[in-house]
Amino acid sequence: MSQLAGSRREEEYLRMSKRHSTKYKIDRRMGENIWGRPKSPVNKRAYPPGQHGANARRGKMSDFGTQLRAKQKLKGYYGNITEKQFRRTYDEATRQRGDASENLIGLLERRLDAVVYRAKFVPTVFAARQFVNHGHVLVNGKKVNIPSYRCKEGDVIEVREKSRTMALVLEALESAERELPDYVSVDPKAMKATFTRVPSFDEVPYPVVMEPNLVVEFYSR
Repeated sequence: MSQLAGSRREEEYLRMSKRHSTKYKIDRRMGENIWGRPKSPVNKRAYPPGQHGANARRGKMSDFGTQLRAKQKLKGYYGNITEKQFRRTYDEATRQRGDASENLIGLLERRLDAVVYRAKFVPTVFAARQFVNHGHVLVNGKKVNIPSYRCKEGDVIEVREKSRTMALVLEALESAERELPDYVSVDPKAMKATFTRVPSFDEVPYPVVMEPNLVVEFYSR
């Protein structure tokens, strides 16, 4: 690989790694550190953002407001995916047998960008989306550049060989910030991960309380 190509790749992923403003905007809106990041601005205060945040009076939220907040938080956690895409995922969850809220979480965790994030190939779910978009991920040996691609049990997800020396990837793998979940088996040296099974809701390592049941209630109104 030429020095110029390597430099361009590093610049591209430096931009990806600087998506903190988007993440923190969601954190501030939710008033919670939804990814458990140590530098989140909400770690430093227990009141809403804004000029009068410290003195703001927080009334009881309506049922609709509570349901909407639960939807926005879950949607934001997975990289603030579009409403159209999120609603389509919900509709599919309701068509499946079993509990709709469990099905919804299972479908979200099967997204390729979510699996790349869980495997710690990148530091954030936003970076995971870009990483997949730019063709740096293989699924069962074939390049897949669709972040919403639905992984199946037994699928092997790996970083393309030419992308394995990128600082973003190496730093993410070495980070102790997140633990690997049981349903994603990772070989960090080979930069390969196997999606072993669809998790149940209580297995997903959310840093904050997620309420998919309220998301179901929101769309069922």
